[in-house]
Amino acid sequence: MILFSSGSEYHNLTANDLRLGLVEALGKMGVRKKILVVPPDITRFHSRAGEITRMAWDYYGDRISDILPALGTHKPMNPGELDRMFPGVPHNLFRVHDWRKDIVRIGEVPGDYISGISGGALSYSWPVELNRLIWEGGHDLILSVGQVVPHEVIGMANYNKNLLIGCGGSESINKSHFLGAVYGLERIMGIADNPIRQILNYASNKFLSHLPILYVLTVLSSPRKRAPAYAGVTSALLSSPGLITRGLFIGTSGDVFLAAAELSMKVNKTVVDKPLQKVVVNLDPGEYRSTWLGNKSIYRTRMAIADGGELIVLAPGVKEFGEDPEIDRLIRKYGYHGTPTILDAVNRNEDLRKNLSAAAHLIHGSSEGRFRVTYCPGHLTREEVESVGFEFGEIKSMQKLYNPDNLHDGFNQSETGEEFYYISNPATGLWNCKQNAFDLSLRFNSIPN
Repeated sequence: MILFSSGSEYHNLTANDLRLGLVEALGKMGVRKKILVVPPDITRFHSRAGEITRMAWDYYGDRISDILPALGTHKPMNPGELDRMFPGVPHNLFRVHDWRKDIVRIGEVPGDYISGISGGALSYSWPVELNRLIWEGGHDLILSVGQVVPHEVIGMANYNKNLLIGCGGSESINKSHFLGAVYGLERIMGIADNPIRQILNYASNKFLSHLPILYVLTVLSSPRKRAPAYAGVTSALLSSPGLITRGLFIGTSGDVFLAAAELSMKVNKTVVDKPLQKVVVNLDPGEYRSTWLGNKSIYRTRMAIADGGELIVLAPGVKEFGEDPEIDRLIRKYGYHGTPTILDAVNRNEDLRKNLSAAAHLIHGSSEGRFRVTYCPGHLTREEVESVGFEFGEIKSMQKLYNPDNLHDGFNQSETGEEFYYISNPATGLWNCKQNAFDLSLRFNSIPN
């Protein structure tokens, strides 16, 4: 059931629009006395989920007993990050999701179902794991807040992923990520209905239907879309810098996700006419501190980059590979060396078999030898970067050559006349090319079940 819906590729929703929409939907839910809010963490700062969480707190006050950021495998937020994303919300309301320990197993998606929907790519069963607070907390309302945007693991981010993956356990995260990798992220990104989403829908329908979950979903885009004048809306309203909120969708069922996903694909997908020879991506140091996060620069652009092309990643805040110490160790050990190499490593090494989300990440982060990746981190050495399979770029010299302050999203030209394509934030979209085609058969060789 959809309780509130407002959006189009030409909308520009203000904070007041979000507040009015949220209040309208919450009013339809009736009186609630113990509320859990599940927003994303700082890595989704631009989702406006932090603002919406603050609005929910303004509305409910002390009836909000818990706020559980959907960390997934990410590090807990520090006090400064909480203040930045959730201004004014008391810190004592926040709980930390521990994906390895604070989990309850509530069911299982059978292996024959997974084999059937994945074309036989994998046939293991999938454990339905959930943070204990969500399952046992006794809340009479669970607000799941987040942004719908193209995603490398789930096709389109958010909806039940926020709970089942963002607040899931190590085995469920490992197996879902690995399935997405071997099935082929090129066949998943930007697709709302895919094998991984079908697994989550199976789990939601069978095990979560009794929980009082209300999904609050935003859709944002860059200001590149321009609106005709209609209903008092003019293109002048859309000319402000930064991301624009195109939609707000609130409801209790999958219909609300599908409505948001449909809009997201209109405003978050960019299709270029021919493969891009050089792409420069900037990573905000406040959001991107690891290649685990920063490799969105690779995931989201890979379908637009030409064979033999180059991706330059300006990453001044990147200081590590993994958000988790064990995953960081595995990335350093195995590197981003392509699907066949990683699948062979999974077959041969128990440590990688026990951390399939790391294996999936190593597959996602490889260009499969199609194009060069030049990483320009602020806090990793040349030796560290090159050891995992990337080329190294010195951040200061690269920022001088490709100064983000002087660039605009899309095609740019350097002082020497070199043409390149610039992306200010890879998390905001998906880039593709009409001419590119991909052979995914290599992903299905020697895949462990």
